[in-house]
Amino acid sequence: MNKIFEVPLYAYERSPDQDAPSPVRHKVVVIGAGPVGLAAAIDLAQQGVEVVVLDDNDKVSFGSRAVCYAKRPLEILDRLGCGEPMVEKGVKWNLGKVFFDDRKVFEFDLLPEEGHARPAFINLQQYYFEEYLVQRVREMQDAGAPIEIRGRNKVSAIGTHDTHVALEIDTPEGSYNIEADWLIACDGAGSPARSMLGLDFQGRVFEDNFLIADVVMEADFPTERWFWFDPPFNKGQSALLHKQPDNVWRIDLQLGWDIDKEKEKRPENVIPRLKQMLGDDVEFELEWVSIYTFQCRRMESFRHGRVLFAGDAAHQVSPFGARGANSGLQDTDNLGWKLKLVIDGKAPETLLDSYDVERIHGADENILNSTRSTDFITPKSDMSRILRDAVLDLAEVHEFARPLVNSGRLSVPCTYDGSPLNSADAMGGPARTRPGSPCPDAPLGDGFLLEKLGGKFILLTIDAEAPDLIEEDGIEVERLALSIKDDPTMALKARYLGDCESGVYLIRPDQHVAARRPSYDENLFRHAIRRATGKE
Repeated sequence: MNKIFEVPLYAYERSPDQDAPSPVRHKVVVIGAGPVGLAAAIDLAQQGVEVVVLDDNDKVSFGSRAVCYAKRPLEILDRLGCGEPMVEKGVKWNLGKVFFDDRKVFEFDLLPEEGHARPAFINLQQYYFEEYLVQRVREMQDAGAPIEIRGRNKVSAIGTHDTHVALEIDTPEGSYNIEADWLIACDGAGSPARSMLGLDFQGRVFEDNFLIADVVMEADFPTERWFWFDPPFNKGQSALLHKQPDNVWRIDLQLGWDIDKEKEKRPENVIPRLKQMLGDDVEFELEWVSIYTFQCRRMESFRHGRVLFAGDAAHQVSPFGARGANSGLQDTDNLGWKLKLVIDGKAPETLLDSYDVERIHGADENILNSTRSTDFITPKSDMSRILRDAVLDLAEVHEFARPLVNSGRLSVPCTYDGSPLNSADAMGGPARTRPGSPCPDAPLGDGFLLEKLGGKFILLTIDAEAPDLIEEDGIEVERLALSIKDDPTMALKARYLGDCESGVYLIRPDQHVAARRPSYDENLFRHAIRRATGKE
């Protein structure tokens, strides 16, 4: 059994703040040293913003918890400097199979095209993810980056003010107080920070329970996502199987609504269920067991003055679809560059309102897809079940029925359609790179396009002329000049030009498209820069 979650990675140490005569003010404080909190802190520290992470724990999370990481979050982690160990350790997969009873009804490929640096998904236990993030923090600290993790530092009170946020923190050596210009709450679904501010979720809690079991075993199942509707070993319910590193397998089993959760988690009840699925002759060891309920909820607003919420603290969705940690990483990706511009005085504080607009758009998209998945997986009436089962029967032999099968629409990157930061689309190129879209990757020489984007504004020109540098009201935009002559795979043309002969893109620091035109127009692109930084 893996013992990594028993080892303190950021053990308690007394901070000079605890001996200060008055509360010390920090630029940014992050509550929560999980994946989302650490990603937010790393992003800010890479930009030179001083940040302190507070957590009432001192080690990685117990159990695998989040396990599936999609291509877009992996690209974000590449920008944060910790994507490679994730992919190297993780189990890479693109294929999924769906079963009804004991029949395979169809399979799908989540990345059918070539020319991407990262796979569609990897499976990796959350404790490894957190370990790699902490290692990245240590690397940055050794290089002099302004980032700090304080373990066994529990935030017990929050006071909000026009100019700062006040925090009271409990430690093994007593309590102390600090202040923050900005506070980012990434303290999970139960978010004490949310409760301290008198805030709550809105949305739905579904009447069903699912057992999660991480099982250590030698097995010859392929590295694919397998989902069963009404399997022989869990009649009337559903099941999911995923492979993780170290011969750990994630198994989800639907249990129903009226259950005794503590009783169902006991090994003497879990093991017989798993033997029904795996067979009596398969030897396995339980690593972690939990029970969860489908929830599709979010806060009404993610920004409350100088307090910003991200990840599960801001929104919750059912695990089917891998939208939890993946959407949380997209929260931090959206927030970091905006907060940096505001702190540096290069953008108004109202730019942070676009974080609220864009990530609520993302949360609502996830909640919609997650709700639909839940309704398909757990029909709420006899008629719904009859319809669901008919779709599954048809999917086995008819292509048209397969898009209707919903075993958890898997996480895809969010396009910020309607964002106030977008300029009108003046190019008419491929829909996948319209304003608001995340930039798709493409082969570029010996590497890939996304390696050249991110962390700053970029003017991407493809067979078009433009200045090498634009400076607009304190915002510097560097040019990346490309040509389809250097694009032997034609992926760049297909993804960014389509039928157009040339194109000019304004790319945000989070690798989302802010504006695009067939050619460079100085006045219009200057307006686009101002719009993308909340000044118009």
